[in-house]
Amino acid sequence: MKKLISNVLVMAAVVAGFAINTEAAPAQKLCPLMIEDEIDVEEFLVYKGVKVFVCCGTCKKMWVQNPDYYAVVAQEQAPQLKAVASKDIKPMDQKFCPVYTDTRVHPKSPFIEHDGKKIYFSKTRAKSRFESNPEKYLENIK
Repeated sequence: MKKLISNVLVMAAVVAGFAINTEAAPAQKLCPLMIEDEIDVEEFLVYKGVKVFVCCGTCKKMWVQNPDYYAVVAQEQAPQLKAVASKDIKPMDQKFCPVYTDTRVHPKSPFIEHDGKKIYFSKTRAKSRFESNPEKYLENIK
């Protein structure tokens, strides 16, 4: 079923006039959002005509929340993005969630103010875990 859906999405992109870079799989090994996880070649999206592989459906959903930002910060894991990523978007100082430390955050991520500083989280569950015991996670903020 996943393969059928992927094929339909590729065909829709081709019909819409988007060029798709099908050479991305060999160059990309790690998920651009959960950076310690290997990609699943059946889990991908197309960003400005470039195929970007992720590890799971959750990462596909995360990507949709802020694709332009992720394209800028994920170029190490997905080098094919270099050709299409914005040159105007600047990465935030905090790159990863303090609770799920291998998962990226972005400017629209859930956040809290803690000691006068914004702390971003990959999802609301991470925010709740942090709020229940901030000292446990403060050292993970980079």
